[in-house]
Amino acid sequence: MERELPYVFLNVAMTADGKLAPSNRKFTPFTTKRDQAMMLELRATADAVMSGARTVDLGEVTLGTGGERYRKKRRARGLAEEHLRVIVSGSGTLDPKAHIFTKRFSPIVILTTERAGKKRIEALRKVADAVHVSKGNELDFRKALLWLKKEWGVQRVLCEGGGAINGGLFEADVVDELYLTIAPVIMGGRNAPTPADGRGILKLADARTMKLKRMERVGDELYTVWRID
Repeated sequence: MERELPYVFLNVAMTADGKLAPSNRKFTPFTTKRDQAMMLELRATADAVMSGARTVDLGEVTLGTGGERYRKKRRARGLAEEHLRVIVSGSGTLDPKAHIFTKRFSPIVILTTERAGKKRIEALRKVADAVHVSKGNELDFRKALLWLKKEWGVQRVLCEGGGAINGGLFEADVVDELYLTIAPVIMGGRNAPTPADGRGILKLADARTMKLKRMERVGDELYTVWRID
């Protein structure tokens, strides 16, 4: 039977104490080149790669494939040479002058909400190939994913965070798989972002459960893959 929603898998690298970045939320890579290469390998299996506005706003981020080596792998899998690039900005505060908009090698779509307001939404429509607006103040990930499948033919979505987006996807119950790299680093900080931020749960009974599919240690990094129940 055909799936209603695209297959959604997350790629997350966290410290040993479960942080994605320091308390100031300024991300600095803390994993090895192997982890960064795995990110590109995962992108080469996806129809769309999703990321948050703050990640895209930081520096020369393009969310690209990583070059001809990975485009070749995509062709071998019967995929388009370049994946769709999806940016999530519930408040619409994504900078229209961000570096990613200067690199037009594949379509860019933005997921936002009515909270962004007409002025911001129109500004984003001018730089993106399409903008999907969820009603109200909260992004409806389920409807947005349905739209990506219907309008863009997306079957597999790789989400690269950050924590608030991951949390929203878990809350919407649309996550199928989690690739989680654990690095031998301690950051600390109660305000540091985690793999799944947002409202969270109030009772343990409401927690999402997972089953470990595989695990590999390389040096002092631990690579795990989890199936979401």
